[in-house]
Amino acid sequence: MSTWAIRRQPGRRLGLLALVVLSFLVLRRLDWHNLIPPWLRHRQLGLQAKGQNFMLESSTFWIFGGSVHYFRVPRQYWRDRLLKLKACGLNTLTTYVPWNLHEPERGKFDFSGNLDLEAFIWMAAELGLWVILRPGPYICSEIDLGGLPSWLLQDPDMKLRTTYKGFTEAVDLYFDHLIARVVPLQYKLGGPIIAVQVENEYGSYNKDPAYMPYIKKALEDRGIVELLLTSDNKDGLSKGVVQGVLATINLQSQHELHLLTTFLLNAQGIQPKMVMEYWTGWFDSWGGPHNILDSSEVLKTVSAIIDAGSSVNLYMFHGGTNFGFINGAMHFNEYKSDVTSYDYDAVLTEAGDYTAKYFKLRDFFGSFSGAPLPSPPDLLPKTAYEPLMPAFYLSLWDALKYMGKPIKSENPVNMENLPVNDGNGQSFGYTLYETTIASSGILSGLVRDRGQVFLNTVSIGYLDYNKKKIDIPLVQGYTVLRILVENRGRVNYGENINDQRKGLIGDLYLDGSPLKNFRIYSLDMKKSFFQRFTINKWSTVPEVPTFPAFFLGGLSVGPSPSDTFLKLEGWEKGVVFINGLNLGRYWNIGPQETLYLPGAWLDPGINQDKPEPQRDEIPSHFFS
Repeated sequence: MSTWAIRRQPGRRLGLLALVVLSFLVLRRLDWHNLIPPWLRHRQLGLQAKGQNFMLESSTFWIFGGSVHYFRVPRQYWRDRLLKLKACGLNTLTTYVPWNLHEPERGKFDFSGNLDLEAFIWMAAELGLWVILRPGPYICSEIDLGGLPSWLLQDPDMKLRTTYKGFTEAVDLYFDHLIARVVPLQYKLGGPIIAVQVENEYGSYNKDPAYMPYIKKALEDRGIVELLLTSDNKDGLSKGVVQGVLATINLQSQHELHLLTTFLLNAQGIQPKMVMEYWTGWFDSWGGPHNILDSSEVLKTVSAIIDAGSSVNLYMFHGGTNFGFINGAMHFNEYKSDVTSYDYDAVLTEAGDYTAKYFKLRDFFGSFSGAPLPSPPDLLPKTAYEPLMPAFYLSLWDALKYMGKPIKSENPVNMENLPVNDGNGQSFGYTLYETTIASSGILSGLVRDRGQVFLNTVSIGYLDYNKKKIDIPLVQGYTVLRILVENRGRVNYGENINDQRKGLIGDLYLDGSPLKNFRIYSLDMKKSFFQRFTINKWSTVPEVPTFPAFFLGGLSVGPSPSDTFLKLEGWEKGVVFINGLNLGRYWNIGPQETLYLPGAWLDPGINQDKPEPQRDEIPSHFFS
């Protein structure tokens, strides 16, 4: 019956009211306790902030956490890493949720395979670990655009991390899907999630005072009932506090511990203290040093945190790998993209091996356990396989004719606004821009992030953040000008995240005059991208290859594939794929010298060394 019909019939409305009253009287006589499943009866209060202590139900609770990101670890190794976390004396897993990976195209969601968040969380529960979930939507995490999908940047007026309508509408749709998956995983509903973080380090961004209350409400309205937290570094603490949400801090130095007792006390009174991110190491950038943090220093700081009466989460316990093109970047005084490895000098290495930090921290946390800790799992085997040489080759210029018709545009179009991927633009990889010129001059323009410049097929240099102009030598007649632009990673932290469009940004000029009539190829390097290069397209590697180019080689392994590391001696810059999976970028400027190759991504047996992309263990290698 429609609402209008009920209003028109007061007699029926009175009948409905009587029924409601009768139902209430009947229900009062029932034993509500017996209506709750037995396994949920003791889960009524969850994790609470009571005075200076965390309480889980009626017991004082210390959070000893460690961060592991499911999207940076092969799914086959999740259990190994979590068992090692538990054996270190930790009781809580923390993980971010990357929006850009789960919704790569607007309205199209992926929670399968290595992105199966629910399976990861239930695995933690099976192993006896609690979970603190950090669902963003922004997560930082040294991941491209801080985990925000690049298609948001199609809107020229986009204001990320604000209540700008274009952003909140996208967040609402994403949260509708994500939080529906998360709700059943909460502690009060029988799951392991004891707390949920509201956004991430917003105090250091702080562009919109209405934004954090909006995110808090978005979580609660969709059924999040567990303790809510914020997380801020020292620069954002004063602006990151949200009413009704417990504030926590991120730090690495003992010198910052005074913030636990000074600022937090002043900001929120007597509340439990927590270091949400104690940085056990740091990430690396291409061309920079390899960052390390001494294990003795780590132990001293963790001990000082506990002595200060604070819970702690180790960021990272295990960093893993920025597989594919997911790495982020920093851009303050200069642009610096993150390396493929997310080893982080963490408690476990990139390959999951133990470190001195692990054993020192295990002894320390073991002293609180009251019972012997589980034995650390055996290390996964490693193998040094025979060196391999690429056997087959396809230059980029020869490959263009198999890529279909290029996009034609009078002016350059940035990656995010290319009419590809069902209107969602290009997120990762390379974009090739072509036009025709008939004279020499000075070529200039905004290239994001690195563009190799070619006349026909001859390389004449590159453009990037520092080199914004290049001399075009004398040309005879009409010549094809080509710029191969690499997205090296969008900034994941800082105030300039709205300016992270990639490719050619705006016009490209020759002697101050804008060039026109471009042909544009989207080289996103997805699996579907390589499927067009069938066996008959390849040739044997010539003595002097023409670059950029694709290479194929065969890797033979025994009956039990093991983890290994790929060292690309003599190669300069590019990307490596194995069995269709993107291992990530390499670059001879360092500091990273090898690529981690999980044995779980290899298949047993000896494989024929021929260019059949569907065959096992045929790595495809793009050198730019």
